[in-house]
Amino acid sequence: MMRKPAPSTLLTIEQMTLADRMAVEAGIPFLELMENAGRAVADEATRMAPLGGRILVMCGPGNNGGDGFVAARLLRERGYRVEVWLHGDRDRLKGSAAHMAGLWTGGIADEGDFDVDLIVDAVFGAGLTRPIEFGVLTDQFTRICDTPVLSVDVPSGLNGDTGQADGPVVSATRTVTFFRRKVGHVLMPGRAFCGEIVVADIGIPDSILQGLSASTSVNGPSKWGWLSHLPRPRLDGHKYTRGHAVVVSGGIEMCGAARLCARGALRVGAGLVTVASPPDALQAHAAQLNATLLKTGTAPADIAQLLADTRFTAIGIGPGLGRADQAMEQVMAVVASNAAVMLDADALTVAAASPGLLFRAIAARTRPVVLTPHEGEFKRLFPDVTGSKLERARAAAKTSGGIVLLKGPDTVIASPDGRAAINENAPPWLATAGSGDVLAGFVTGLLAQGMPAYEAACAAVWLHGECANGFGPGLIAEDIPEALPEVLAKLLAISS
Repeated sequence: MMRKPAPSTLLTIEQMTLADRMAVEAGIPFLELMENAGRAVADEATRMAPLGGRILVMCGPGNNGGDGFVAARLLRERGYRVEVWLHGDRDRLKGSAAHMAGLWTGGIADEGDFDVDLIVDAVFGAGLTRPIEFGVLTDQFTRICDTPVLSVDVPSGLNGDTGQADGPVVSATRTVTFFRRKVGHVLMPGRAFCGEIVVADIGIPDSILQGLSASTSVNGPSKWGWLSHLPRPRLDGHKYTRGHAVVVSGGIEMCGAARLCARGALRVGAGLVTVASPPDALQAHAAQLNATLLKTGTAPADIAQLLADTRFTAIGIGPGLGRADQAMEQVMAVVASNAAVMLDADALTVAAASPGLLFRAIAARTRPVVLTPHEGEFKRLFPDVTGSKLERARAAAKTSGGIVLLKGPDTVIASPDGRAAINENAPPWLATAGSGDVLAGFVTGLLAQGMPAYEAACAAVWLHGECANGFGPGLIAEDIPEALPEVLAKLLAISS
């Protein structure tokens, strides 16, 4: 069955609670919302279990359990053999959950029978803020084993804001949530625990989003307008109008990283790319670079002199830079330029010794800076920043004054103005040497063409993932730029 793409806006638990309240204030009874939610669960269950099959519905003490009681009632009406197990005392249920439990006349089992076709996990929803304690409930979760599981809202035990689980958590085959996905559905490991995610319409008007101040989205071409900013060559254009990127190379030992970065910048559309090379790496670059220009000299004074030419529109530094004594001075020379800047890898590591110096230099700039750390580099540069991955990326962007691209299977892109996007299209085979260098090149190349920095970072991450998806298993870093033309062609055809 073809499904509509899930909406891209992501909500926190607080925002979802507010959305429910605003819907009720707009005249939609909460019991109606719960009935609609339970019906959506029942609809998904009928897609997962054979007609007339056996279904165990595990209910909890809150509204999530209320959704489960609705689903159990509707599934029994549709001819399924349904058993309900409740965590807690039925007499202690309150409000809408108690009402829906009262409409269930099939009894409640003392212990669930797990020899069934499907388990509906309606124990705890996204609002769970404490870890599940080991005990009876853990035993129940353990017995689920290989039975297909449909979780309601989120798999029980998962934090809907962070995607983390501090205790036992259900691993779902499919998760049905309501109105909009939560942040924890997309951040890892939450995304893995959720299985396939279905977003159900339960009657909350889309107009309510306007009152939620939602500033987090799933990264993709349609959100935050990055597709409209994606550079398109003009009929009257030439290479000089498409931007000139510079990539600063390190020494001979790791200079391949700079070439991967340069190749990425060139493939993503920069009209010219120059590699600034130290003398010992010059021959290695010359032997393997054709369309890319070369400049000798990467001392801080060389970089400053090179970038005094305002025709260089973006510069990337870090891939294969090395950590020699002058590395921090090289980084500061780059940041002192009038070009857009991408800082990656060693550039971030050497800056960690004096991050305040870097952040003050960024604050003094008028042109953008994008920082692309993986988790290790992030912890070195922002050692005091804590929280979920989303919270940390946002805090780092505000602290540094740059766009922060915190890499991983759930890469988070955050802007100092509070906008953030979480990427979900990266396949596991992107975890290969040099992959991040190509991503750094994509960012640099898009910046060189004048794409706004936040949108450039979002686009680069998504394009990076799509290239890997298109190529498939066996991917190495050199394959990523070569897969980009097909991805761009499809994307531009859709948007034309």
